[in-house]
Amino acid sequence: MAFTGSSLCTSFKTELMTATHNFAASGGNTFKIAMYTNSASLTAATTAYSASNEVSGTGYTAGGNTLTNVGPTSSGTTAFTDFADTTWSSSTITARGALIYNSSASNKSVAVLDFGSDKTSTSGDFTIQFPAANSSAAIIRLA
Repeated sequence: MAFTGSSLCTSFKTELMTATHNFAASGGNTFKIAMYTNSASLTAATTAYSASNEVSGTGYTAGGNTLTNVGPTSSGTTAFTDFADTTWSSSTITARGALIYNSSASNKSVAVLDFGSDKTSTSGDFTIQFPAANSSAAIIRLA
């Protein structure tokens, strides 16, 4: 198994301190999500998008889908941002995980998502459902 769990990428944490990533819903950077096979080596040390071991199949385009950011906000002492769910329609693909990356900033990595096992669609929709956009569940949280 090449995935070692879901995590924010270490380089992303550092890049937040240099204002590399702008998550504003309007006027912010473009974030994408690419899906990968179990042969991919994606960990917290991943620094950028790569096409190596990216899934292929009907309904999937290399580089993945563009995400819709719901915009950063905060609750209590936690700041967070999230994305709208994304779907590859009428697809036939198998993926073990995914990478969220910033295509506006040299494809720098943001987060690795480990699905826990292979997930498959066969001539159907493959949807990634993001958690609720709140301080305890959002995909990106800083407490």
